[in-house]
Amino acid sequence: MPLLNRALVLAAVFALAGCKTVGPDFHRPEAPQGAAAGGYAMAGDPLAAGVRLDPDTRIAGPWWQAFGSPQLDQTVRLALADSPTIAEANATLERYQAAARAARGAELPQVDANAGAQRERINTQAFGFTGFPSPTISLYSIGATVSYDLDLFGGKRRATEEAQAKAEAAARQADAAYLTLTGNVAQQAMRVAGLRAQIAAIEAVIADDQRTIDMVRKAEQAGGEAPSAATSATAQLAEDQALLPPLERELAAARHQLALLSGKSPAEWTAPDLDLAGFTVPAEIPVSLPSTLIRRRPDILAAEAELHAATAAVGVAVANQYPDIKLSANLTQSAIKPEKLFDYSASGWNLLAGVSAPIFHGGALRAQRKAAEAEARASLARYQQTVLRAFTQVSDVLAALATDQRQIEALTRAQASAEGRVRDEQNAYRLGGAPLIDVVDAQRQLSRARRAVAEAQGQKLADMVQLYAATAADWRSA
Repeated sequence: MPLLNRALVLAAVFALAGCKTVGPDFHRPEAPQGAAAGGYAMAGDPLAAGVRLDPDTRIAGPWWQAFGSPQLDQTVRLALADSPTIAEANATLERYQAAARAARGAELPQVDANAGAQRERINTQAFGFTGFPSPTISLYSIGATVSYDLDLFGGKRRATEEAQAKAEAAARQADAAYLTLTGNVAQQAMRVAGLRAQIAAIEAVIADDQRTIDMVRKAEQAGGEAPSAATSATAQLAEDQALLPPLERELAAARHQLALLSGKSPAEWTAPDLDLAGFTVPAEIPVSLPSTLIRRRPDILAAEAELHAATAAVGVAVANQYPDIKLSANLTQSAIKPEKLFDYSASGWNLLAGVSAPIFHGGALRAQRKAAEAEARASLARYQQTVLRAFTQVSDVLAALATDQRQIEALTRAQASAEGRVRDEQNAYRLGGAPLIDVVDAQRQLSRARRAVAEAQGQKLADMVQLYAATAADWRSA
C-alpha cells in the first residue's frame, strides 16, 4: 500500500504539471484600423492606373518575371544563389531553429551516462587504525543518471514557446531578406537601364550637335557664314559632351552595386547590358488589400512572431517566481575488480525528489517579470509601427506611379515638340531665314527633353519594382 500511495501522489503531481501554465497566452494582435480600409490612398491622392486591388492577390512564381527580361531573371537568380545576405539569413534561421529544438529537448527527461576508473591509496591512519597497512586499490564504476523537471507552472513550456516564436521570426526575416534582395537587384537593373538610356539620349544629341557644326562649316565654305559662326555650335557640343562623364560615373557605380548584390566582386562578374526596351511594362499589377497585406508581408509577420516571443517570455519570468520540483534517479555499479563490475552486489542506486522555491532574491525576480512585460508592450508597439510603415510605403509607391505615366506622356510630347523645332530651325538656317543661335537653342531643349524622357521611363519601372516588393509578392512557394 505505501508503494501504491506514492504512485498516486506522483501521478497527481504529473497531472498538475500538465495543466498549469502561468503567464499570458499569445493572441494574434487585432488588425489596425487602417487595415479595414479598401485601399491605401489618402484623400486627394492621385489614382495609379494599371493597379488592381484584390483581397485574394497571390503573385504566382517569381514576380520579377512580369517585366519579361531574361537578363533580369538570370541576374536575380544569381543573387539568390550567391548573395552573402541570403547566406546570413539562412544561417540565422538555422541557429534559431536549433535553439527551438534545444528548448523542446529540455522539457523531456534528461539521461546521462558516466564511467570512471581511479587508483587510490586508503590511509588507514586517518580512520584511527594504527598498525594496519594502507592498501592501494583500483576502483571502477559505471552508471547512469535520469532527471526530470516536473515544470509545475510551465516555465520550460513557455521557454519552448518563446524559442519557437523566435525561430518563426527568423523564418519571416529570411523571407524579408529574399524579398528585399530581389527588389534591390531589380531596382539596380532598372537604374542601369535608365542610365544607359540617358547616355544614349545624350550621345544622340551630341551627334546632332556635330551635324549642326558640319552644316555651319559647309556654310562657311560657301561664304554664307563668318569663320566665327561655328563658335556657338561648338560651345553647345562641348556642353552636351560634359553631360556624359557624370552619367557614366553613375552607371559604373550602379553596375558595381549590381555585382555586390549578386555576391560577386566587380572584377569577377560583369553586369549585363540592360536596356529599357528589354523590359515589358506590366499592363496591370494586382495589389493586396491592407487586410491581406498584414497577413502576408514578411516584415509584419516577423514583428508578429517577435511579439509572440516577448509574450512567452513573460510566462517564463512569472514561472520563475513559483516553486519547482525535480525528480532524479541514479544507478551506479562500483567494484574493485573490473570483472565484478556488473555483479548485483556492486549495484547502488538512489531516487530523489527535490523542491526549490524562491523566497528572497532582492526583488530580482519581480523586476525580471516587469522587464518582460515592458518588452512585450514595446514589441506590440513595434508591430503596430511596422504595419503603419508598410501601409505608408505602399501609399507612397502608388502615388508615385500615378504621376509617372503622366510625366512620361508630357515629356514625350515635349520631346516631339523639341525635335520638330530643331528641324524647323535647321531648315530655316539653311535657307537663311534664322540665325544659328536659334538652332543651338533648339538643340539644347531637345537634349534636355530626351534625357528627361529616359529618366522618367526608368523611374516608372523602378517604382513598379518597389510596388511588387512593398506588397510582398508571394513567389517563393512556386
